Amino acid sequence: PAPTAGGECGTLGQVNFVRDTLQEWYLWYGQLPDPDPAGFATPEAYLQAVRYMPRDSSFSYIGDQAATDAFYSDSQFIGVGFSFRQTDTTQLRVSQVFPGGPAAAAGLARGDHLLTIDGRSVAELLQTGQLNDALGPAEIGFSLTLSWRSPGGPERQATVTKRLVTIPTVSATRVFDNGSSRSGYIFFRNFVTPSTEALSRAFDQLGADGATDLVLDLRYNGGGLVDVARHLASLIGGEGTAGRAFVRFRHNDKKTANNETVLFESRPNALELPRLVVIATGSSASASELVINSLRPFMNVTVVGARTFGKPVGQYGFDFCEKVLFPVAFATENAEGEANYFNGIPANCAAPDDLDRQIGDPREASLAESLHFLRTGRCSGQASTEAEVQARRRAVIPRPYEGDPWRQLIGAY
Repeated sequence: PAPTAGGECGTLGQVNFVRDTLQEWYLWYGQLPDPDPAGFATPEAYLQAVRYMPRDSSFSYIGDQAATDAFYSDSQFIGVGFSFRQTDTTQLRVSQVFPGGPAAAAGLARGDHLLTIDGRSVAELLQTGQLNDALGPAEIGFSLTLSWRSPGGPERQATVTKRLVTIPTVSATRVFDNGSSRSGYIFFRNFVTPSTEALSRAFDQLGADGATDLVLDLRYNGGGLVDVARHLASLIGGEGTAGRAFVRFRHNDKKTANNETVLFESRPNALELPRLVVIATGSSASASELVINSLRPFMNVTVVGARTFGKPVGQYGFDFCEKVLFPVAFATENAEGEANYFNGIPANCAAPDDLDRQIGDPREASLAESLHFLRTGRCSGQASTEAEVQARRRAVIPRPYEGDPWRQLIGAY
C-alpha cells in the first residue's frame, strides 16, 4: 500500500500522516500512546516517541523516497561503497568492498583495518558514539579522507567522494568437490528487484555444475522484498515445496482481510535439495530469516555462524512528502505456525566471520565449517570455540548500524 499524504507537507501535516497511518496499519496499534502531534519537530521524532519499544526498537522507520527507490529497484545507494565490522571496542575492519565504488578505487579490501576518518581515530569515534556523524551524509559529492592498514602492510590514506554505488546481489556462485557430494555455494547480499534474475542465473549455473547440496551465505543480508525471498526458497525447495505454504501474513485486527498464505512457486531450474546450510550473523535479518524459517518444515536447514538479527515481522511502504514510512504491519509464520524469533535464530554450528579470508574461499571459517558439516554431518569443535569468543565480544560491542534501520537493511556506507 502506498497512499500519499493529503494536504500540505508542513511538519504538523507529516506528523499527522504518520500518526494516522500507524493507528490504521501498525501491528501493535493498541499499544501506541497518543501525544499531541503539534509537540514534535519532525515525523521521525514522533515515530521514535510512540513506537512499541518491547518489540519495535528499530524495525519501523522513515526513509528518503529517492534512496528507497534506488535500493529496491536497482540495488544502489549513495556512499563510499564498503561495509565493516567492529572487532573489539576500538577497531573496525572492512568486511566487504563493492566493485566499481570509491572504496574499491582507493584500494580498500576485505580485512583491512580502518584507522582514521578525516584525521580522527576510529577508536575515538567508537568510544564517543560519533562514527555515523564522521562518515557524513549520504550525498553525492561528499568527500572524506580515510586511512587504513592491510594486515601486515603499511598504512595507506585516500580521499574518497560519495556517489551512487551498486551492490551486487549475487557476487559469488561456486561448486566444491566435498567428499562424496558437490556442494554449491551462493553469496547473496540483498532481496531487491534485480535479485530475482541474478538468483535464477546462479541456480542455472549450480544445476549445470552438478550441485547436490547448497551453502547459502546470508551473513550480511539485511532483508528486503518478500517476493524475492519466495523466489529464492522455491529455487531451493523445488517440487517438494511447490504449492505448499511459504509464509502466512498476520495483520492487526483492523486489517484481517489482508491476512493471507503465500505459496512456494514451481521453478523449472530449482535444485530440489534435500538439505541446506545457511551462513548467518547478527546482520542476517528479515527476509533472510524468512527463508530459513519457511524452509524448515520441508527440509533440514542448518545455520552456521552466529545468531541472526531477530525480525519475524514485515512492513509496507507508505509514501508522503518525498519520504516513505515503513511501519511494522504484519507478522510472519511458516507452514507449521512457527514465528517467534525476536531473539534471532540461533546457529546450529558456531563459526566466526573470518576477515582474514575472502568471501567464497573454502578456507574462510564460516564456509569451511559449512562444508565440514555437509561432509560429516556434525559441527567442528574448533570453529565453535572461536565463534563463542567472538559472540562474547559482540555481547558488549554495539554493531556499527545499531539504531539505524536503513543502515541495518543495506549494511553499508
